[in-house]
Amino acid sequence: MTALTAPVPGAGPYPGGPDRYLDQDPRFLDPRPTEEPRPPTLPLEEAERLTRVIDAYLADQEGRLAISVHDLASGATYSYGPQTTFHTASLAKLNILVLLLLHAQDEGRVLAADERSLAADMIRYSDNDAADALYARIGFEEGLTEGNDRLGLHATEPGAHGVWGATRTTTADQLRLLRVVFTGRGPLSRSNRSYVRELMGSVAPEQAWGVSAAAGPVDAVALKNGWMPRDADGGRWTVNSSGHVLGADHEYLITVLSDHHLDSWTGIQCVEHVVAEVVAAIEDGPV
Repeated sequence: MTALTAPVPGAGPYPGGPDRYLDQDPRFLDPRPTEEPRPPTLPLEEAERLTRVIDAYLADQEGRLAISVHDLASGATYSYGPQTTFHTASLAKLNILVLLLLHAQDEGRVLAADERSLAADMIRYSDNDAADALYARIGFEEGLTEGNDRLGLHATEPGAHGVWGATRTTTADQLRLLRVVFTGRGPLSRSNRSYVRELMGSVAPEQAWGVSAAAGPVDAVALKNGWMPRDADGGRWTVNSSGHVLGADHEYLITVLSDHHLDSWTGIQCVEHVVAEVVAAIEDGPV
């Protein structure tokens, strides 16, 4: 994808794990990948207030948007339109990487050197050719569907004809995918999770927009974004962002899906505005 220039609040090296990314020790594997605890949501009154704020903001925008946030530190969660489907664009590349690692893990091996090189290009620079190659290795649509069933991503549907960017998903599913990477609940080994976090924490600076709007100056940010114009939407832009923001007193998993924006920059501004609103509500508590 063509790089976009945007502010990079809170971006910087992410504290990834060691350069060993396969650990078959069963102590680090969760045998119940699709089971999730039910974290507490924001208090009802505050959640309703926040929903009204987002409704009012989006009423003045061209695009539509959904967001899901989970603060692992406090347990607070908030979702807006979590079951609404959107195209992933390059956000699908995170899904591809997780399934590639899961395949290798099942085979009792580490990624080959060429797979590591392709994975780095796919996540750090959003390289489409690298994504094409790795999508083939996980088995195209069939592999994506089978792997996602294993991860509990039951609302994510692959695009036709091998077009990974046409995959449709929800913020609820993408939040589940983040939990696979950033918590111990899921089938990935500890070192495989560290490998994904390392790549997400070192994306090209011009691609570090989006959920990084939740970060303070010294927070660590790990993310993957997706953006593309869609002919079927009259050339309007899909703009998505998903990732992890770690600070002294918070640990956010955030995923935002949006579309029908006039241009990419307008979409980025919309995504970052809503991220900032939701995080502020979580940090401030009831008002």
